[in-house]
Amino acid sequence: MPYIPDLILAAGEAPPFFIQTAWLLMSAAVIGFVCFRFGIVPIVGFLLAGVVIGPNGLGLVTDRELVDASAEVGVILLLFTIGIEFSLDKLARIKRLIFGGGGLQVLFATGATMALLMAFGVSWQAAMYTGFLVALSSTAIVLSLLRDGDAMNTPKGQVGLGLLIFQDLAIILMVLFVPMLGGASSTPLEIAIVLGKALGIILLVLVVARRVMPKVLDAVARTCSQEIFLLTVIAICFGTGYLTSLADVSLSLGAFLAGLIVSESKFSEHAMGEILPLQIIFSAAFFVSVGMLLDVMFIMTNPLLIVGVIIAVLLIKLLTTGLSLKIMGYGWPVTAGSAFMLAQVGEFSFVLERAGRQVGLYPAGMEEVGAQAFIATTVVLMIATPTLMKLGGRATSWLGQRELQQEVDEMMAEETGHAEFDPAGIKDHVIVAGYGTTARRLVRAFEENAIPYVITTLSPQGADEAEAEGRPVLRGDSTRQSFLEHAGLDRARMLVISDDTPAMAHRIAIVARSVRPEMPIAVRTRYADETDELEHAGVDYVVSGELESTLTLCGKVLSTFDFDDVYVRNHIDEIRRRMLPPSTPPHNHALLRRADGGIDTEQRVTFIPTEESAAKCSHLDQITIVTPSSVGCQECIDAGDTWVHLRMCMTCGYIGCCDSSKNKHASKHFAATGHPIIRSAEPGETWGWCYIDEVVLKAASPEESISGEAAASQKTS
Repeated sequence: MPYIPDLILAAGEAPPFFIQTAWLLMSAAVIGFVCFRFGIVPIVGFLLAGVVIGPNGLGLVTDRELVDASAEVGVILLLFTIGIEFSLDKLARIKRLIFGGGGLQVLFATGATMALLMAFGVSWQAAMYTGFLVALSSTAIVLSLLRDGDAMNTPKGQVGLGLLIFQDLAIILMVLFVPMLGGASSTPLEIAIVLGKALGIILLVLVVARRVMPKVLDAVARTCSQEIFLLTVIAICFGTGYLTSLADVSLSLGAFLAGLIVSESKFSEHAMGEILPLQIIFSAAFFVSVGMLLDVMFIMTNPLLIVGVIIAVLLIKLLTTGLSLKIMGYGWPVTAGSAFMLAQVGEFSFVLERAGRQVGLYPAGMEEVGAQAFIATTVVLMIATPTLMKLGGRATSWLGQRELQQEVDEMMAEETGHAEFDPAGIKDHVIVAGYGTTARRLVRAFEENAIPYVITTLSPQGADEAEAEGRPVLRGDSTRQSFLEHAGLDRARMLVISDDTPAMAHRIAIVARSVRPEMPIAVRTRYADETDELEHAGVDYVVSGELESTLTLCGKVLSTFDFDDVYVRNHIDEIRRRMLPPSTPPHNHALLRRADGGIDTEQRVTFIPTEESAAKCSHLDQITIVTPSSVGCQECIDAGDTWVHLRMCMTCGYIGCCDSSKNKHASKHFAATGHPIIRSAEPGETWGWCYIDEVVLKAASPEESISGEAAASQKTS
């Protein structure tokens, strides 16, 4: 197909590399979005984008060195993030599934491919090399589909994850063996030297990961600078890769080891949140580069060859994965679902394909024909992965799903031997962003009422304190969508932003609201004039002040969990009594409360609105200095009913329940008397309401809506 005219590519004064980079990113974004709209995973869109803009398509991107460099960075960052996810402890806990099931799957797939190719006269070196290519599955695509389908914790998802972990580990040894298969290093001494270097680097990494890196990252995190933290994480990734390259070990191994180093610190999730945007961009470049390798004309001229290779790969992957899992003792439903899920060829096979090409190895020993057949098969199977997973789901249903979860739980229990906090297993919980004074009081109340919660914080000191108290805490940036999702945002009952600055709370709320439009979000802020901006960000409940805001947040959460209103009120009053020493005077801007939770009927109260809100109301002349008529809604008390929130008439001092209550006595009082203005009688609330003008009246300041005789002097002055 002819190239797009050079005039388009050379338009303007931009350098050539920028033009081609722009085409790469724009095409990936547009085609990825279109694919997403049609229910296709974005990674498939990136592959198709590469086919469209590559030299075998429209020819918009022709600089292979530029694309390959971006793709190399993408592979490094992808392996780095995998290393962070698969910490040493996690690998140890599921070692039986990883090294048992995963080891058998790679061994059987490689052996079956070798046997098939050697039967057709292919050398054992090329056959083993091809077996390596076929044995690997796509970690990126499979995990993306599992996350999107909320299937990560299903039996099929857990088993597939275990096999993928081993494959991602196996790529390290495969990269070491490829030069040997190509004849670059054939003597036992040379093999021993290469393996010895790799082993030495791994041992060095273990020492650094356990002894050095946690202290380094802790010191960096204490700066509270996102820029410095991000640069440090990038330096660890690229620096470790560079050191491994000096020892003649692959960059891929170095990136994975760098991830393991970071995973052993308390800031692994924080690092993941910082690095993930970069990883997504460069990984997109990697998949686009894979698509650029595909020659559509080759598929059209060799359809039978491509179909034959696809069928062969599918059969090998299905049979060898199924056999491995049956040997491990899994039932047919899990086996079938996992086999279809892993039936494609993975992205790291392209890393091996490039390494093999450098030493003269080609798939099936067929040079360019074999390379193109491999690329075409891989791209087609990657695109078909969502369909294959649906087929696996149908096979699972057909074979029966009884006792599947119990089966996997029992096998995992044997491997883990203990349970520890894992955000993947929590649901219907509260995410508490920040761990300051307010959060400490909140989580104590949650614990007293058996409400599940997760604390998220960037503060090393706060996280250390929470961990020392045995509380579930995740270290990271709550403004990152990926970090909130790791904290279980999709399963949470509520998000509470308790101790962050207004700007930070605004950012967290916007990110959370974009993911969970229906989830309640509550924010505690120090000043009332920040309310409007936070409400525009999607916050449902904004409360201000120190003590009363904590109590209000706690009450909102308890109500969300369907606790009885009377219980909530009594529990809040109990917390208030604990938190306020006897010598501490109550807040002068709230109605005074008695020890039993009722309103103090001996106080006198007034209400002075701001000039702005007063301009909207023409009934301010009916505001007086009043005394509460009763300790609560007297009509509800007489009828034996309960109420929700108290309101006070600013003309006569009548106390009635709000419109959220069963009887709505405050509004009925207005209907009967015509007294226009009420104010909230709830602790910490100083707003008023005019029934006639239907406007909210904000208090001018806490000091201008106070209790006692001082109000009268302010009123008259």
